[in-house]
Parts: sequence; structure tokens; C-alpha cells
Amino acid sequence: MRAARFHGWGTAPVVDEVPEPARADGEVLVQVRAAAVAHLDATIAGGTFGLKPPLPYVGGVEGAGVVLEAGDLAPGTQVMLRGGGLGVKRDGTWTERVRVPRKAVLPLDPELPAEVAATFFVPATTGYVAVHDVGRVEPGDHVIVTGAAGAVGAMAAQQALAAGARVLGAVSREDGLSRIPAGVEGFALSDTARLAELAKQRPAAVLIDTVGGRDLAARAKWVRPGGRAVLIGYAHGPAVEIDLSSWLLDDVAFLPVNMIRQERRARAVAGGLLRQLAAGELRVETQTFELDGIADALAALRAGRVRGRAVVTPR
Repeated sequence: MRAARFHGWGTAPVVDEVPEPARADGEVLVQVRAAAVAHLDATIAGGTFGLKPPLPYVGGVEGAGVVLEAGDLAPGTQVMLRGGGLGVKRDGTWTERVRVPRKAVLPLDPELPAEVAATFFVPATTGYVAVHDVGRVEPGDHVIVTGAAGAVGAMAAQQALAAGARVLGAVSREDGLSRIPAGVEGFALSDTARLAELAKQRPAAVLIDTVGGRDLAARAKWVRPGGRAVLIGYAHGPAVEIDLSSWLLDDVAFLPVNMIRQERRARAVAGGLLRQLAAGELRVETQTFELDGIADALAALRAGRVRGRAVVTPR
């Protein structure tokens, strides 16, 4: 069978012919229908991450497929694959078939399109925790989401809308406005007049920020006194400088979303999110690549050129 493997740190993945996997006790053998290309995949492949699989290794920390063999799951059951060391300590999901620890397998009911099944978990559960657990969004709240055309930002915006909030979505460039979820009022971060208006009016009860960077402190001024800035990502950079006297006067709480600590919570809410996705109440945008195009997918991810979430199909 075919699989995309890394043969060296900092190199591009290569599609190889590899031996068929043999299921051991406590494992599930899965026919992979789609596999996510995640930022964690890129980080591990760079060779600087604290955990490294032995080279060569098959990438892919997330995926979805159907059961071929298992102790307690019927053949043909659609499953999501995540955790259990996939793509981190052992071969991952960028392959036609994979053996997976049972704890890394989540049966999906109702079923989803394979590309969505492989990619929904992170943005959907992160959006839920950001909106409901950390942001505590209530009906009637004014919520601003940055990176609203990205996978996590779009999901947070959709869930804030579903919670009854009025939602503004910010994007880095005007060409991203067309990808903001329906019902969200969009604006570009290059619109200086709009930014000045938001800083003057401070309308938001909650800012959900997925981009970080040095302008974070300025964006916090869009939030009313006593409001909350929920921090998820740092696509615009990991560093920020805060003038403490101004921050104390503004009275805006900076609240991090740590999904490593929230894994149990994420799995607890995943079922409800799955049903919303299947019903069309929530949407995850995906950009699909064939397995032979895995190097292109990874390059696009690193360059920030992926629409939604990147996914490979090992057909």
C-alpha cells in the first residue's frame, strides 16, 4: 500500500510503497478515507518538537475512515482517528490503511463526509470551548472574532451566532471576506477607519482572537470594560507588548484557551457538534489534496494559503 513518509527532519514527505499493517490486540485496523494536514504535522516534521517518531515515519495526527478489523467495532463503522501517538510517536494517518490504538478511535454517528470527519474535531471543539466555557457568550452579546475566515475562527463565529450573539468577523485581507460564515458581519484589519471606530466605541463583550501578534493589545481596546479577550492562536506572531497602566484602566481580561488541558471536555462535547455538522447547522471548510500532492498541501499550510483545513485523500 502507499503512505506519505518523512525520511529526514525539515524535508518534504515522500509517497512510498510500505508493508500492510497487521492489527494487534487492543488495536483497530482502519481503511483511511481522508487525513488532515495539521500545523502539528508541520511542527513535528521540522525536527524541533519535543516528541519525534523514528525515521522514516508516516505523518498525520488526525484522520477518518472505516473499520476493517476491531474487537468491539463492526466492520464498516465510520471512525475519527486522533491521539494514541498517531503521527507523533508512531506512524500516522497519511496512508491507505493504518492500525490504531482503540483509545484513538471515535465512532461517528451520524456519519459525515470523510473530509469533514477527518478535520472537524479541532476547530469545532476549540470553538465550543472558546465561546461557551472561556468566553461565556450569552444571547445579545456583541462578539468580535479575528481570523473569521480560518477554520477555528469560522467555527467560533458560527457558534457565537448560534448562542444568540451579534458577531463581527475580522480577516487579514479583503479577499477573505467572502469566506466569512453567513450571518457574520465582516471587515478587514486593513480598514483603519473601522478599527478606529471600534476602539472608540468598545462595543464587544467578548473578543475571540485567533491571530495574536503585536496588535493584540490594540484589538483588546474593542472590548468594553469588564469584558473578555479569549486567546486561541498566534498566526500573526507569538509576541505581544502590553502597557500595564493602559491595560489595567481598560479592564479587559485576557483568557487563554489551552486545548491540551481541555481534551476531556472536547471529547465530551464532540457528539453534539457532530450532530450539528451532520444537520448542516455548522460547517467546516476543507481544501482537498490527493496523497501524491502531500508536499504541496504541507507547503500551502506553512504559507497560510489553505482555505479552511487541508486534507489528503489516499485514493
